[in-house]
Amino acid sequence: MFSRLPASWFSNLRGDVLSGLVVALALIPEAIAFSIIAGVDPKVGLYASFTIAVITAFAGGRPAMISAATAAMALLVGTLVKFHGVEYLFAATVLTGVIQFIFGLLKVGSVMRFVSKSVMTGFVNALAILIFVAQLPELNVFSKAGDVTWIAWAMTAGGLAIIYILPRFTKAIPSPLVCIIALSLVAVFTGMDVRSVGDLGALPSSLPAFLIPNVPFTFETFKIILPFAISLSIVGLLESLLTAQIVDQLTDTPSDKNREARGQGIANFITGFFGGMAGCAMIGQSVINVKSGGRTRLSTLIAGVVLIILCVVLGPWVSQIPMPALVAIMIMVAVGTFNWGSFKNLALHPKPTSFVMLTTVVVTIWQHNLAIGVGAGVLLSAVFFAGKVSQLMRITSEMAGETRTYTIHGQIFFASSEKFLAAFDFKEVLEKVVIDVSHAHFWDLTSVGALDTVVLKFRREGTDVEILGMNEASATIVGKLAEHDKPGAIERMSEH
Repeated sequence: MFSRLPASWFSNLRGDVLSGLVVALALIPEAIAFSIIAGVDPKVGLYASFTIAVITAFAGGRPAMISAATAAMALLVGTLVKFHGVEYLFAATVLTGVIQFIFGLLKVGSVMRFVSKSVMTGFVNALAILIFVAQLPELNVFSKAGDVTWIAWAMTAGGLAIIYILPRFTKAIPSPLVCIIALSLVAVFTGMDVRSVGDLGALPSSLPAFLIPNVPFTFETFKIILPFAISLSIVGLLESLLTAQIVDQLTDTPSDKNREARGQGIANFITGFFGGMAGCAMIGQSVINVKSGGRTRLSTLIAGVVLIILCVVLGPWVSQIPMPALVAIMIMVAVGTFNWGSFKNLALHPKPTSFVMLTTVVVTIWQHNLAIGVGAGVLLSAVFFAGKVSQLMRITSEMAGETRTYTIHGQIFFASSEKFLAAFDFKEVLEKVVIDVSHAHFWDLTSVGALDTVVLKFRREGTDVEILGMNEASATIVGKLAEHDKPGAIERMSEH
């Protein structure tokens, strides 16, 4: 473990420091905005972003990923804060951490293998669209004179020019960082009428202090916060694990999803005691970090530490950063995140694959909830997969004397059971039926029920039935659930 420490922390020192600085600057307006969504003071989101980033730098399973307060989590707690107050939010954050840690121990990270590439593409595209759309209000702000100002548009365009043109000449300093510095200097020295970070809310002037949530320690309190904690745990882990997978692809390096789940739990548990709201991985900021050169845990730590230093020590200067500079960076993230090749693939990929991708995009944007969009995509993928596998089942038969042998190839489960039943001719007068399942597998109660129906229908007509070649796994489930070899099975079937 200790032998790997230098590589996991200090193998990319310069890139991590500079990228962490860029992310810290981009985190401030986001954290303030998410606090407003949750209905709490801006410092709640900023403290959460600081503690979660620092803790996941050590405890998380995905180096270079940024975790902090997020919109997805903020949307879930507005009702809790409105009716019960911010102290209940802190208590729910602590409980969220406990639940997520337990999920990590249960190796919930393994569920990511059920998320298909088409769902991932839809998730990424929806995220890119949501990030871009979220920037539009900042481009249509009103000046002090009451008119929609062109300055925000001009400064954003200038910022994008810096971001995309500067790397052609030098990559010594991340172009997003140069964008922030350059536009800040322009805004300050020209006195341009443009919104700044300070217009979103006051920055905290002190470090977060340890506190125990001021709520009654009763079962009634537990009943209030438990539903919110469960929702926060699921949404937070889903977004974090999906973000980890995206960063895996961007960096061509693996991550420990189960450690990430435990790390998110530890971070949220501690954050609740330091006046912060529950958070999770941030896809936009993680992409900024990676594209700015961040590769190790140090970049995440730098982002969290610099964030709180900027707020507490350099608050008056940070407040003057123009919003168009950060809008330009987020537009860069949106453009870079969107999978532009997916347009071309709509005509090349199978229709079910494209439909899953588009459904994920539409549902995510419609609900403004990444978890619901991904859930819809995964559900559709499962339905299409089950349908495809059910079509692969094949049944042939041959007659030898008074015996007909049915040979089954494929998977027998709920989606293929009807086809399985339709393959047998129960009206044919036979002395014996042999069902060869050497090349088949029975998966569930529905498939076992179908086998029962076939065997009992033949026996009711006086036909002897023999089942051959059942593999060990199928024999186990059939032996446990089947009725056809139990006394009175034919009579019970006739009653139904």
